[in-house]
Amino acid sequence: MFERDEDVLERMIERLRQPVEMDPTLDAHVMARVSAPSGGGRFAATWDWLRRPRDFSLTPLSALAAAAVLAGLALWLGGRVARIASTVARADTAVVQFVFIAQGATSVALVGDFNDWDATSTPMRPAMQGRLWSVALPLPPGRHRYAFLINGWLWLSDPTAPRAQDDFGTPSSVVTVGG
Repeated sequence: MFERDEDVLERMIERLRQPVEMDPTLDAHVMARVSAPSGGGRFAATWDWLRRPRDFSLTPLSALAAAAVLAGLALWLGGRVARIASTVARADTAVVQFVFIAQGATSVALVGDFNDWDATSTPMRPAMQGRLWSVALPLPPGRHRYAFLINGWLWLSDPTAPRAQDDFGTPSSVVTVGG
C-alpha cells in the first residue's frame, strides 16, 4: 500500500533529470523587454526632458537678471558651505566607549578634562544587574584625562588604561584619541 521512501526518492530524482523544454521565443521576449524604455514614470520622463538638447538665446537684460540670480544663489550657498565646513571640522571626533565594573554601585559618573570634571554631566548606564557601567562619548583628537566617580564620592582611575600623572592627589587615567 505504501511505497518505500527510497523508491519515491528515486522517482523524484529521475523526474528532475528529465530535460525541460523552453519556449523558443523566450530569448527574443526577454531581449525586447530589456531594450524597451523602462517606463520609469515621471522621473524617467523628466530625466529624458532634461537631457534633450535645446537652443535658447538671452537678451542683455535677461542675462543680467540671470547673473544676479546666480550671484544671490552663490552668496546663499556660501553661507551654507561655511556651516557645512564647520560641521565637518567637528566630525573628526571619535566615539569612545568607557566601561567600568562597579558591583554594588548605585551610580557611576565619568569625569574628565573633556567635561570640566563635572560629576553630573556624564552619568554612566548600568548593565548586567548593575555590575557593568558604560557610556559612549565623542571626543576630539588628543590626550584626555579621566576617572570614574562611584556613588558620588569614590574617585577611581580606570584599571584597564594608563594612569595619568597625579597632579591633585586623585587617581586618573589617560585616553588618547586619534594619532
